[in-house]
Amino acid sequence: MLVEFSTLPDEARVWIYQASRSFSPEELSEVKMLLNEFIEGWTAHGSDLRAGCEIRYNRFIVLALDQTITAASGCSIDASVSFIQQLEKKYNITLLDKMNVSYKQGDFVAYKPLSDFRKMAKQKAVSKNTIVFNNLVTNKYEYENNWEVPASDSWHARFM
Repeated sequence: MLVEFSTLPDEARVWIYQASRSFSPEELSEVKMLLNEFIEGWTAHGSDLRAGCEIRYNRFIVLALDQTITAASGCSIDASVSFIQQLEKKYNITLLDKMNVSYKQGDFVAYKPLSDFRKMAKQKAVSKNTIVFNNLVTNKYEYENNWEVPASDSWHARFM
């Protein structure tokens, strides 16, 4: 069951998929429609899942699920990953590679392999004050409060 992202509780489980590039305006419109269609039919053991989504900075797909009504099952999580894989193929984009880092450079969102980010930290090209995206957040509250943070407040701090 598709609901507005903003109406989901703070405890809603969150999955964040960072894209290797920004979606074009046409792609954004399509992806949002496909996400909504996916969520409308998303179930766990035959029960509808109350979920919502948003796309941030034209490149982060955020999927959230209210597990107080129906929890995600292994099959429902597999279905969401399969859906994301379909988006990867359709748009020739990477969404599932967790070995990449996104961070802000002014208003621009940069995307680099983790090894490059480490080198940049050593060279002081990024610092503990660099705004990074902590895609390891697990619920809506963490997403809204601890997703976009200085590197010093994230797992990225180990490289600074």
